[in-house]
Amino acid sequence: MIIKPRTRGFICTTAHPAGCAQQVQKQIEYIRTRPALKGPRNVLVIGASTGYGLASRITAAFGAGAATVGVYRPSTATETRTASAGWYNSAAFEQAALEAGLRSYSVCGDAFTRETKERTADLIRRELGQVDLVIYSVATGRRTDPVTGQVYNSVLKPIGEPYTNKTVNFHNGEVSQVTVDPASEPEIEDTVHVMGGEDWQLWIDSLKAAGVLADNAVTLAFSYIGPELTQEIYRKGTIGRAKDHLEATARLLDSQLAPGGGRAYVAVSKGLVTQSSSALPVVPLYISLLYKIMKGQGTHEGCIEQAYRLFNERLYAAGGIPVDEAGRIRIDDWELKPSVQAEVDRLWPHLTTETMDELSDLRGYREEFFQLFGFETAGIDYEADTDPVVIVPNQF
Repeated sequence: MIIKPRTRGFICTTAHPAGCAQQVQKQIEYIRTRPALKGPRNVLVIGASTGYGLASRITAAFGAGAATVGVYRPSTATETRTASAGWYNSAAFEQAALEAGLRSYSVCGDAFTRETKERTADLIRRELGQVDLVIYSVATGRRTDPVTGQVYNSVLKPIGEPYTNKTVNFHNGEVSQVTVDPASEPEIEDTVHVMGGEDWQLWIDSLKAAGVLADNAVTLAFSYIGPELTQEIYRKGTIGRAKDHLEATARLLDSQLAPGGGRAYVAVSKGLVTQSSSALPVVPLYISLLYKIMKGQGTHEGCIEQAYRLFNERLYAAGGIPVDEAGRIRIDDWELKPSVQAEVDRLWPHLTTETMDELSDLRGYREEFFQLFGFETAGIDYEADTDPVVIVPNQF
């Protein structure tokens, strides 16, 4: 089939296998140009198919030579429908790892279920013995409780008062005012159940009970704080309440793992183009402006650059792991530099539909969005007849 991007709001409903493979290869090549890491030996990445999860898996494997297990949702293509970008990313990663002689395994299933946790533990026991790093990078809008069967749906809303600011339709560059009504208490609670630390805790409990978590294992989940500009819709909103729970879970896990020499952290990352960030009002406009400023200052990073710095300068730094006053690892430091945020504050009032191309990097934002799904990637013939059915090697 001829695969073209089809969008519905902030979602692209198609993905291109060759484009996704090219994007994965580009990340691998970046890691191969960097100094080798003295890092983990056996790594489990929960939510391994896109974003920071995928970048962390690539960094561990191709930077430190680690064996990796990736957990992600299955996606079946047909002759008339593509699989997900995550499926194609994972197939490309597994093929590259196979060719490089690296041990890697894919567990396809719903990360929230007991069955997926048990299958993962069985695989680790059989193939690796134990894991010494567990990355939790699950981003989704819905979760089914594995005990009660209750379904929770997250919302991206402020808390307490309506929130009004400007936002951009990144497809056409139109800047407009948006008002988001505050969340109800049940919506807040549901969002915490989906995006907080409950499932992360269940994963660590399951791995410990199965005896496949090394005594000195480190586990890490990702969070975001962002600038003052987005606080009301992000960090002080429903998603921020979930991130608070995630960070509280990290402290609890740290106390539980410490007796054996293990540790648990939250890594606060930079604002990037993701499916999740594209769904938030205001955030695409902020990120478009942020990209322009940071590229101009020479400090812009994508997921793979952030992941390498996380491993090289934080998790496996020679002098120990640097953390902030709340015990968090910070790789958002370049985003929140005073010189960057002062420029954000200066330019924000001047962002309009007419000034977007001049003042922001909306073109770069749009390009990165489509690259998440394998489109707008150099070297790919998008007019070529392409088989959407791709097999993932080492799938369990």
